[in-house]
Amino acid sequence: MNHDTKIPRGTRDLVSTHSVFGAPCWVSLTSRDLETAEEFYTAVLGWRWRTGKLGERFRIALADGVPVAGMAAVATMWQMAVAWTPYFAVPSADEAVARVQERGGTAAVGPISFPPGRAALLADRDGATFGIWEGELIGDWETWRRSTPAFIRLHTRDAFDAAIFYGEVLDWASERPGCCEVHYEGGEVVLRSGGDVVARIESGALGAAPDPTIRPHWQVHFSVQDVTACARTAEQHGGSVLSKTGDEAVLRDSDGAQFTVTSRRER
Repeated sequence: MNHDTKIPRGTRDLVSTHSVFGAPCWVSLTSRDLETAEEFYTAVLGWRWRTGKLGERFRIALADGVPVAGMAAVATMWQMAVAWTPYFAVPSADEAVARVQERGGTAAVGPISFPPGRAALLADRDGATFGIWEGELIGDWETWRRSTPAFIRLHTRDAFDAAIFYGEVLDWASERPGCCEVHYEGGEVVLRSGGDVVARIESGALGAAPDPTIRPHWQVHFSVQDVTACARTAEQHGGSVLSKTGDEAVLRDSDGAQFTVTSRRER
């Protein structure tokens, strides 16, 4: 989507993956228990919650009234790991799944119909899990993207190989109008949508051999005012701190899902 594109008031709810594609469009937590997860993230990140269109097992998290993330209590029912997962907008879920499988990735779940759209949970050829979404995006998607309440980074063994995989699946750097741009900046592969940085892919020093010890995964980051306070509150509510610097902390929630909180100043 062009950086200067203006979505008329009253038509934002009509934004779909046919006009926005290839970019991260949402992040979602797969959990076992809604009540426990709600209590943890309300305490740590100050979120409020509302039900969406998908049913009682699903919730939408709000930060200052802006939808930030989703939660689905389906880990036990679908025998899935408790984890945070980024979702990318695609015009066709079937085509995206086929492209993933053709390039050595796997389809774990879906595509499944979730009116007003369809979703699938996939893994790239190195095992990093991600999702795709076809259909209407969250009503105020432009605000979500530009305020960047959530940010994602892929930790993988070979950033350039991963960029080729996702580029072919999601039409990055293609000739299609509005596609995501891919650049190499500061030692990372950087994905931009409409000029805004929306994701990063890292694997270590340029030209270095792939690191076999890295377990490839997408890490979801949330911008916060006080990293130290979030880390302390996470421990007080049954979570743990995996690592911490002054501007960033990697946390694990009370159910085992890993995420990162990053200082708003740093972001």
